[in-house]
Amino acid sequence: MTDTPEGREVRPLRLLVVDDHEVVRQGLVALLDRRDRFQVVAEAGTVEEALEASRRFQPDLVVMDVRLPDGSGIEACREIRAESPATRVVMLTSYPDEEAVLSAIIAGASGYLLKQIRARDLVAALESVGRGESLLDPAVTEKVLERVRRIASGTYQDELAQLTAQEQRILMLVAEGKTNKEIAQEVFLSDKTVKNYVSSILSKLNLERRAQAAAFVARHRPPIPEY
Repeated sequence: MTDTPEGREVRPLRLLVVDDHEVVRQGLVALLDRRDRFQVVAEAGTVEEALEASRRFQPDLVVMDVRLPDGSGIEACREIRAESPATRVVMLTSYPDEEAVLSAIIAGASGYLLKQIRARDLVAALESVGRGESLLDPAVTEKVLERVRRIASGTYQDELAQLTAQEQRILMLVAEGKTNKEIAQEVFLSDKTVKNYVSSILSKLNLERRAQAAAFVARHRPPIPEY
């Protein structure tokens, strides 16, 4: 416990640290666990481990890498927030990716920081999130604000406009979590043709993984083309 200026004891923030690189993860644990304000209760290197640890330890705050070997940290954030709304998640990544920032915000993340951040600034940022604040790394803030300004002014071109009606329909099915085989059965195409469609869709939308499709669709929510 730590004391406030008023003399009240404050329970340390219980942290879950998620990163697939062991050296990075252990470095974060060593940095944060020695602070009176934090208590690292668990660490994880995959999405599956992160979800299991979150359910088991019910942390106050999760420090989450965006790219994990078995999926996206953003999707893990979404699941953790759905199961434990009181748990806050801060994305920590090496990439100032505008798309990932927006996806993280939609998934319920309270912060998006770059790994280049100085140790004392990371500590201050996590303390801020622990107090209920939200924050973005300065390196990504301007990009996101510019995109929001374009949307508000009507000059932002909807990325879906570059997809055909068939591609939009397949995107919706991908976002629902359907496999290529299931999609093929629904749209009466071969598995190989659907695979080619999915690759083209991800390329056009600048998405790396099909798991990101759900976040993309959540932002745009276009109507499903009628046939």
